[in-house]
Amino acid sequence: MFDLPALESALAGTIFSDNLHFCPVTDSTNSDALAAARNDAPHGSVFFADEQRAGRGRGTHAWHSAPGEGLYASVLLRPQIPVANLPLLPLAAGLAAADAIRVTTGLAIDLRWPNDLLVGPRKTGGILVESHSESDAVAFVVVGIGINVHQRTFAPDLSTPATSLALETARSLSRQGLLVALLKSLEHETIGLLDQAAEETIPRRVEAASTWIRGRQVEVHGPQTCIGVTAGLDQRGFLLVRTADGIVRVTTGGIRAAEKC
Repeated sequence: MFDLPALESALAGTIFSDNLHFCPVTDSTNSDALAAARNDAPHGSVFFADEQRAGRGRGTHAWHSAPGEGLYASVLLRPQIPVANLPLLPLAAGLAAADAIRVTTGLAIDLRWPNDLLVGPRKTGGILVESHSESDAVAFVVVGIGINVHQRTFAPDLSTPATSLALETARSLSRQGLLVALLKSLEHETIGLLDQAAEETIPRRVEAASTWIRGRQVEVHGPQTCIGVTAGLDQRGFLLVRTADGIVRVTTGGIRAAEKC
């Protein structure tokens, strides 16, 4: 379980102070945050749980959320950014999660576009960003982050083999310490989105933190299905894939390693 008074103390002075909402069991922390957003919950509200009964990943994917074994948190943000810069936010969240894991465990995270956290070939976490815009302004964004912390076993039919931080480090880890590091890093990255240079710096930093962004043979899943070699990110954070028919700018979907192009 989480020590809520200690969490509040550790997050004093951040946008998350007095905005923590813990529920032992919920269907989905993202659903909780979306409902709160529509009821005018403030910027920096955090919804987290010990267990999710209907955790969601990107698209139609489910996220297995066993009780007490992972970190399941969703953050409500109301960033003052144009809608055009919204695709940068999932990338910034990935950078924040990778930094938090590095700080608390020493592990290096490989960011697989657009939202997967990998340790080597195995997935240890994922990010689901859901947003609502009005006219040309972002009304709110919910950043959901799930990280495998204590899990020892996983379903055998996963599209990407899974792992956990405990398996990778061979030691017991604090979900509370990871949550504090994650939120502090996410606040830092959110502030960075307001910088005029964000369109340049965020894609460059993601590319530096990923083996998937350039020179990787991939298969794109989703509406823009194709096979090719990754050729970097554009200024909006969209993935460029060089195919036999030319460059494809992938704006939605996911990628997996391809056997051949």
